[in-house]
Amino acid sequence: MSDPLRPRASLRTAVVWEVLRDALGRRVKAAGSDALDVLDTGGGSGKFAVPLARLGHRVTVVDPSPNALFALERRAAEAGVADRVRGLQGDADGLFDVAERGGYDLVLCHDVLEYVDEPADSVRNAAAALRPAGTLSLLAAGLGGAVLARALSGRFTEARQALTDPSGHWGPGDPVTRRFTAEQLSGLVTGAGLEVSAVHGVRVFADLVPGVLVDTEPGALDALLKLELSAAELPAFHSVATQLHVLAERD
Repeated sequence: MSDPLRPRASLRTAVVWEVLRDALGRRVKAAGSDALDVLDTGGGSGKFAVPLARLGHRVTVVDPSPNALFALERRAAEAGVADRVRGLQGDADGLFDVAERGGYDLVLCHDVLEYVDEPADSVRNAAAALRPAGTLSLLAAGLGGAVLARALSGRFTEARQALTDPSGHWGPGDPVTRRFTAEQLSGLVTGAGLEVSAVHGVRVFADLVPGVLVDTEPGALDALLKLELSAAELPAFHSVATQLHVLAERD
């Protein structure tokens, strides 16, 4: 699965796409069908949903924003997959007001837990949407990456605030409500009755490397992508990743 976004933007999603590609291959084989039913909670304008639909999968996107769903509809139409993408207005807390319980082979819960009132409830809902042997893809902001980024920009007080705050919040101007460690995300997943199969650090280096270096140095983008993929699985780098990705399965 190639990333559908611009080359620079691919730095932000390459690890997740790589993990999803392998997970989709396993689910397709287990289901005996090339077309899976996918639920994307908080899927917005379809950054993941539309490329998944282009692979032939049926994707339901649940998002609270009418504007995002309108953009999703337009994006799906432009990609020629409008018949395989369905947008529904709703949120993770009330997921089953609009989505089917136990009806999906793969559930994406990306960039959601940072903003909900009860992350554990949202993960439990995502898990309950899975079919037997289904797969959950969970992506959330990492605590360590935020601390490191604030410190490297000279904002040491904010870095310490994020480090000591129970929610990983660095101050009034912080747009992210909550951040997580790998252990916290894994605990939410196991608490929802799923088994963690993999944890990856996302954007370990991409947010720290100056953009001008990536844009102007020959071969830098490709080399940085390879570095991100190589470091993603190593636990030592999970603690400094901007985001954390957890892949889990229902046994």
